[in-house]
Amino acid sequence: MTEIYAIYGCGGYAREVMPLLRDYVNTISQHNNYEFIFVNDFVTEEEMVNGNLVLSFDKLIKNYKGSKIKCCIAIADKKVREKLTQKCIDNGVEMMSVQSLNVVVMDEVTIGEGSVLSPFVTVTSNVSIGKSFHANIYSYVAHDCVIGDFVTFSPSVKCNGNVHIQDGVYVGTGAIIYPGTKSNPIVIGKNSKVGAGAVVTKSVPENVTVIGNPAKILTRELLNKMRAND
Repeated sequence: MTEIYAIYGCGGYAREVMPLLRDYVNTISQHNNYEFIFVNDFVTEEEMVNGNLVLSFDKLIKNYKGSKIKCCIAIADKKVREKLTQKCIDNGVEMMSVQSLNVVVMDEVTIGEGSVLSPFVTVTSNVSIGKSFHANIYSYVAHDCVIGDFVTFSPSVKCNGNVHIQDGVYVGTGAIIYPGTKSNPIVIGKNSKVGAGAVVTKSVPENVTVIGNPAKILTRELLNKMRAND
């Protein structure tokens, strides 16, 4: 039986993940009877991108009925990622994780299904990570961190020890999250966003955006002040 390995998405990030998927599968697979496919629901006809076939999800299911299909979603928007994950599960598509061959994962680490760990990512010891976690290049997660579902790290995020990041958080490029302690971890609340280059020194509530060094909640007052200083 042919195994189908699909990347849901066809944008820049998906095109970065596809080579990781190929290398990963070539390392773990026991045979060569498999295909790699991009999934893009906006295509009306078959296309090729970087040498790989692009199909809509419906055509993927129809054309490869009876085949084992594994999929990784390479889309940054957590709401879209969550919706598409459920769509795959409802259609019998198995969610899979992808990681670069040079990723470092140390002791006592658990990572949920559907994760993507890009080149030069490090996850140190005693870390718990939920499903569909995206860690872009040069990011790290230090000891004793707890990360929820559908969390996204942009490139070069530095998440230090004893940090709890709740579901749906987006962390921008180059952000630094200071370490907490076991008795008082730094908590990034559900669905919040950490701006690029932000330095988070204390816990962040749910459903807010923080920016700057030290990071502050982005309010209309702060935004107007920033515009006045431009």
